[in-house]
Amino acid sequence: MPDGAHDAICDNERVLAVKDIDPRHRHTVIFQLFEHLPPNRSLQLVVDHDPKPLRAQLEIKHGTRCQWTYLEQGPDTWRIRLRRDAATD
Repeated sequence: MPDGAHDAICDNERVLAVKDIDPRHRHTVIFQLFEHLPPNRSLQLVVDHDPKPLRAQLEIKHGTRCQWTYLEQGPDTWRIRLRRDAATD
């Protein structure tokens, strides 16, 4: 885990506050965590901006396997649940 990243487990869901991760590494870290999620499990991201580019990249790479749900939408904090769908694995 990169220095400065906040990572916790909440109700069996990993919560990752990525605002302190160097922006050059954020997507790489998130992609690795998503790719290692067991089917039907989720990862919650806490970020300081709307991560629309990340969503587009995940949809291109993983298609419907990645379910994206906004839990909170700014203005200072966005929370997104990424769920790996087993139906398409």
